[in-house]
Amino acid sequence: MKENNEINADPMELEKFSQLAHRWWDPQSEFKPLHEINPLRLDYIDEIAHIKGKITIDVGCGGGILSEAMAARGAIVTGIDLSDKALKVAELHLLESGHHVDYRKITVESMAIENPHQYDVVTCMEMLEHVPNPASIIQSCARLAKPNGWVFFSTLNRNPKSYLYAIIGAEYILNLLPRGTHEYARFIKPAELARMARNAGLTDAKIIGMTYNPITKIYALENDTSVNYIMAFRA
Repeated sequence: MKENNEINADPMELEKFSQLAHRWWDPQSEFKPLHEINPLRLDYIDEIAHIKGKITIDVGCGGGILSEAMAARGAIVTGIDLSDKALKVAELHLLESGHHVDYRKITVESMAIENPHQYDVVTCMEMLEHVPNPASIIQSCARLAKPNGWVFFSTLNRNPKSYLYAIIGAEYILNLLPRGTHEYARFIKPAELARMARNAGLTDAKIIGMTYNPITKIYALENDTSVNYIMAFRA
């Protein structure tokens, strides 16, 4: 793993997730929602980008839930993050799963300088709402992608409904997430994400919403993008 001093990250956010890192692969832990949405986002990425055999990078990979899943589908995966603890958990889990992922501690900005236009698929999921400068992340993800490669982002919309569902509902009523997981002011509207992506040279936006039914406790991909959403772009 490579250390780097250029940090577009909130130290409090890194510490928050580092403290929970040992629970990353427990499907009944604070990361239960990630485990439950992972098949949905994996299928969406695979349907669009056909990841088998593709050179792929997972930006903000955390403990490796998506990275490993893409490797299991046949992708050649690099996962990058800034949390030592999360990366150690991710590497240890490879011993259990038998999959191969190249994990590195490096910023996406530095990775984009080091390896520009090297990846068929770039994923950055549930990360943009946790960083000080999401435009820089988007710019770097665009630079990592090969011409005509695919770049995927998922994040939270910013509106009264998303505040009610993602913070009040998920963190305080249903206890799906630890309190303080999200900061509403950092949520990003799809139009804002699309504008930052266009400024980074990305095109052909596709969008899908991710919903949660509190009665059936089932997540689904639907056209409703009012709370969670995934956007895919062409480099």
